[in-house]
Amino acid sequence: MNRPRPKTLALLTIPLAGALALSGCFSAAAEQAGSTDRISVAHMQPPRSGLSPLSDDAFKLSRWSTAETLVNLDASGDAQPALATSWERSGELAWDFEIREGVSFHNGQPLTAETVANSLQRAIDSTPVPRILNGTALKVAVRGEHGLRITTADPDPLLPQRLSSPQLAIFAAEAYTANGVDPAGHGTGPFQIVDVDGISGATLDRYEGYWGEKAAASGIDVKFVPDGTARAAALRTSEADVIEAIPAGQAATVDQELLTEVPMPRTNTLYLNTEKGPFADPAVRAAAREAIDRAAIVESVYENRADIAEGLLGPALPYAAGLRDSGEYRQLLAQRAEPAKVKDVEITLGTFTDRAELPEVAVILEQQLEAAGFIVKQDVREYQYIEADALDGAFDAFILSRATVLDSGDPVAYFASDFTCEGGFAIAQLCDKDVDQAIARASETEAGEQRQQQIMLAEARILGTDAAIALLHERVIQGEGPAVRDAAQDPRERELITAQTRLDSDQEPQR
Repeated sequence: MNRPRPKTLALLTIPLAGALALSGCFSAAAEQAGSTDRISVAHMQPPRSGLSPLSDDAFKLSRWSTAETLVNLDASGDAQPALATSWERSGELAWDFEIREGVSFHNGQPLTAETVANSLQRAIDSTPVPRILNGTALKVAVRGEHGLRITTADPDPLLPQRLSSPQLAIFAAEAYTANGVDPAGHGTGPFQIVDVDGISGATLDRYEGYWGEKAAASGIDVKFVPDGTARAAALRTSEADVIEAIPAGQAATVDQELLTEVPMPRTNTLYLNTEKGPFADPAVRAAAREAIDRAAIVESVYENRADIAEGLLGPALPYAAGLRDSGEYRQLLAQRAEPAKVKDVEITLGTFTDRAELPEVAVILEQQLEAAGFIVKQDVREYQYIEADALDGAFDAFILSRATVLDSGDPVAYFASDFTCEGGFAIAQLCDKDVDQAIARASETEAGEQRQQQIMLAEARILGTDAAIALLHERVIQGEGPAVRDAAQDPRERELITAQTRLDSDQEPQR
């Protein structure tokens, strides 16, 4: 089956003026703000789309608590009230939401059902559409000042969970311009963006008009630090209070009491191009699968601070391991192609530098694949410069660190985005009717054990194609200075600095 040409994500490319000078950058921002209770944060990746909430930059806005959604997810992935106070299903296709009263945007305008409908419609009409909406068709209608009806083309048992995606955050009408979406001054969260310095950093202040609990800290000073060694150094030298994604290879260089390590729904995966090139042959894909030694990667690159992958879904989803023992799951995996014997098969292998471990993983994979008869040519760049090529099928193989339940707390959206014929993030270029049907069955099943069973059968269908070879499941390694209190330790990477996050004045470092 021929797969439609995937859409390339729109990128706003901003030239990098020079290397980020880490020393003193956080303290200077705090001094300029005239406050000692501001929280400094070292983020891993700079914005890729000008902080557009319709891109993956939405998760930065969420982690800074400046943008909010209608619904939040609890630890179990169940929907909880946020900007919507309640919701109920009206027939098979419609859901009615009650919008919270007494909420104002950072520009002082009130939150109404009309402004919510405007934000959702902008997301529905965007190109590319936020991946949580891939394969869905929504209609939004205002029902009074604080009532909203959302109608789906097909029954959607997880619509409330979908609306928790940071890419569906609600902004004031003025945020939407001819040049894109400007989140600065237009969110509803406890912190408001007051300055953005290109791809270097951002400054946020406490929003005094917040509808909920006021932020304990007076502000957040953000710097984007792509280099993992520099982020670890920021923790050692107290240049930052909260550090995102300490590389596993750097974790031993810092005080272990300052680290938090949590299994997360993020899988390091090797995607194989099923549409063209050597891996269009299932037997050649099988040969690559058999060549890979996952344990060697976990031990040497991650220093055993990761979990060897048995499938696409890891220990952050507790039901996954047990359901792999079912007879139907095993039968589907048994249908995989037998490995071909390869000799001097040339392949291109791509990955990116933003996650410090991935270039090291690429080196080990190159060695393992070449030992099996492949000739590997690597292409390693920053993510913002390689994403479009990866989505366009420019590589035979691509290593990606992929969040599996990032958007809805449910992996079906990830399956649909990455592995269906119409998927918007289909690096493997896979188009298989059996896979599409399995993912569709999972998406139509009500939440609970039956849905979990269908999810795992869909995983087996995907793995059966060898379009994706799961390598390992990552863990969150987050750094927090000794003064930090109540920073979020979120496996889904949605929260980081919340209204409760603060610095203990008795423990504040000297900067």
